[in-house]
Amino acid sequence: MSWIECIVLGIVQGLTEFLPVSSSAHLRITGEVFFHHDAGASFTAVTQLGTEAAVLIYFAKDIWRITKTWIVGLWDRPTRQTFDYRLAWYVIIGTIPIGLLGYLLKDQVRHAARNLWITATVLIVFALVLAFAELLGRKSRPLEQARFGDGITMGLGQCLALIPGVSRSGATISAGLFLGLRREAATRVSFLLAIPAVLASGIFSLPDVFLPGTPEAPAPSPAQMAVATVIAFVLGYASIAWLLNWVARHTIYVFVFYRIALGGVLLGALTTGALAAT
Repeated sequence: MSWIECIVLGIVQGLTEFLPVSSSAHLRITGEVFFHHDAGASFTAVTQLGTEAAVLIYFAKDIWRITKTWIVGLWDRPTRQTFDYRLAWYVIIGTIPIGLLGYLLKDQVRHAARNLWITATVLIVFALVLAFAELLGRKSRPLEQARFGDGITMGLGQCLALIPGVSRSGATISAGLFLGLRREAATRVSFLLAIPAVLASGIFSLPDVFLPGTPEAPAPSPAQMAVATVIAFVLGYASIAWLLNWVARHTIYVFVFYRIALGGVLLGALTTGALAAT
């Protein structure tokens, strides 16, 4: 992998990971358009370690408080009545579905699901899901009113993000809005749900990303992988702050329009033969 490819893909990952536009779709499209090959699911998973490090730092106080409360609550009955204790369990239970499916379907996720016809179609279809979630969701419940069922439902929604084009944040935020959570509440739960799933995926994929590549799809060096991950971390941290501020004051229709436009352009390029689907 060239250094310019490594840097560009790191930038793309950092800018798109937390927006409901699908970072995996953007990495797949960017790789095909500018570098004529797919960097691969393992590259995506490892660079996500950088963006998840940004989540860990940005929400460090919240994560520490929730984790400490959960540990204490395991043996202290009064602590179990607190929202932080329940929220920790929502994240744990909500992570199980994607963990199981990610492991069982890892070969399909790394190969068949990365077909650009699928990516283009999913970008548009889930733009409509996002639009209906914004339109129909009551958006009345703050984070403190999140329930056990919310964690399970959003966790199931997160499973859809195994398909490039869905978007992890898009799926979980949509689920949260359909459940009546406020945008900022759904977004915060989305960030928390992603932490264990993305960290596990990135660590699991570390050995694979350095496997020997081919002339058509060269593998990154450890130094290149490190640079891409650091770039993703820096830009990811900035995008977290921007997104939380945006959803607190605006609708998410801008992401709907963007997804439809991108999916439409991609379908056109595939139809005319300007891009290869695999």
